[in-house]
Amino acid sequence: MKLDEIIRSRLSEEQLESFREIPRQERIAFLSVAWGRPESEILQELADHSGLTILEDIRLSEAPEDNLPLRLIHEYQCLPVYTSTGATGALNLVTVWPPDPVMDDWIVAACGRRPHWFIGQPAKVNETIAQVFGVGSGSLDADELEGFAESVEETAEEDEDAALIRFVNEVITKAIADRATDIHFEPQKESLHIRYRIDGELVPVRVPDNLVQFQRAIISRLKIMARLNISERRRPQDGRISFTVGKEDIDIRISSLPVMYGESVSLRLLSNKTQPVTIEDLGFLPRDVHKINQILTRPHGIVLATGPTGSGKSTSLSAFLRQIRDPRRRIITIEDPVEYEIEGVNQVQVHHEIGLTFASTLRSVLRQDPDVIMVGEIRDRETAEIAIRASLTGHLVLSTLHTNDAPGALTRLIDMEIEPFLIASSVELVIAQRLVRRLCPRCSREADMELAHLGSCLVALHVEPSEVAHGHLLREPVGCDHCRKLGYRGRVGLFEILQVSEEIHEMIIHKTSARDIRHVAEKQGMSTLQTSGWEQCKRGITSLDEVMRYADLIVEDEVPAAPVSENDNPPPSA
Repeated sequence: MKLDEIIRSRLSEEQLESFREIPRQERIAFLSVAWGRPESEILQELADHSGLTILEDIRLSEAPEDNLPLRLIHEYQCLPVYTSTGATGALNLVTVWPPDPVMDDWIVAACGRRPHWFIGQPAKVNETIAQVFGVGSGSLDADELEGFAESVEETAEEDEDAALIRFVNEVITKAIADRATDIHFEPQKESLHIRYRIDGELVPVRVPDNLVQFQRAIISRLKIMARLNISERRRPQDGRISFTVGKEDIDIRISSLPVMYGESVSLRLLSNKTQPVTIEDLGFLPRDVHKINQILTRPHGIVLATGPTGSGKSTSLSAFLRQIRDPRRRIITIEDPVEYEIEGVNQVQVHHEIGLTFASTLRSVLRQDPDVIMVGEIRDRETAEIAIRASLTGHLVLSTLHTNDAPGALTRLIDMEIEPFLIASSVELVIAQRLVRRLCPRCSREADMELAHLGSCLVALHVEPSEVAHGHLLREPVGCDHCRKLGYRGRVGLFEILQVSEEIHEMIIHKTSARDIRHVAEKQGMSTLQTSGWEQCKRGITSLDEVMRYADLIVEDEVPAAPVSENDNPPPSA
């Protein structure tokens, strides 16, 4: 039976109609969902029925005679490759779907040679095209775009099939596929740079060489999508974009900023699919989960999440709300902006331009008979006072502060001129956090680390020297296709959890320094960022180098190595 007949026999009329409309590179994924089978099995079946060999290792051919027109590369999702199994002297091409006679004819017409076809995983072929030629390079054809850069600014209604629109959509779609949280369009003197933020790291995106000539049109297109004023280039603007990829809706926050060579535009991608749904998913250790759950079940008090921008504070509070939401509890949040929708929770977005601030909204919320209130951020004395008053009158309040550690949150409230006895009576728990990259589960390996270096790291992390015996549990990054050769995929939190005890209660009232509060809290068993990082290393979740980097610690050469007793068991690699 021919391949077309097999596909027709296994798909409904509705599925078949959808299948015919999707691009070649998405067909295997479509069949995987429709048939309920892994993509690897679909690829193997296609290879068997079409007589093509699956090419696992894609190495681009560097022979000049193998060059293909860029339009054909993108149209057919194919690449000239070097392979030892190909026909001698032939044009070896890898593609994402078995070719038809029309493809053969176009290749012969363009190159004068008959192709020898291979089939490859769509993700690998697409990734290679993006790396070599740039994201969206197939859309930016100079002839098709001639005059578009000028006309796009005169109207907000553009043809959805326009080349520039396709380019912008490809950049956003690629970012979503790579799990990026942000996209930055950065104009330079003679170029337009695009960078993705993936797992907290900025990654340059390969773009077409002619991108700079369409810079103004690209920025205008983004502003049109967000319904911003495209003629205003002297002032910053903010907006939102609703973007759909397949069946997933992505909420995008956009910010434009005038810079020396144009406008810099940043996009923040928000997807409910990337939002952890449980406290355990965030990286809390079992003992910390028990402590947090105890506090969240209380009817009143304040829980604070602290840390720098981008450390996942809002994500943690969202997970807490998911944990405690209940039909018997009325939960209201005040956010700027609302990043993730939580079913069963009343969410309010502040609007400073109309006077709807955190403080004014919080006053109104207190008249709504809430049981739990989440305030996106305590920025000023007024908000802090109302939040504390709310907790003292029988409400559980969750909020965030910008401080580096947990004890610093208590002194920060004192600096806001909040009465110390109010802070001591209302704050129940403070969580400081950072995000570090997770090791790729497919390629990480046992770490090969010198014993002296491990001992120095433990000293810097204020971890007991005897912990060197657990060095054999440590793992390190390698890099594979699954993690884009980075060795890391995803992020996990490091947490410092301070619970206000009677002794710390008295220290707050007497305005004791954050350092002294830390000293007492550690004696009482407070988890620190450093010890949390070491625990995640022992669990094989992240690497020691990653923890050291995010703990803001540098191991100097003169730091003495931790002593090793005769009873300690050093790692085998030592």
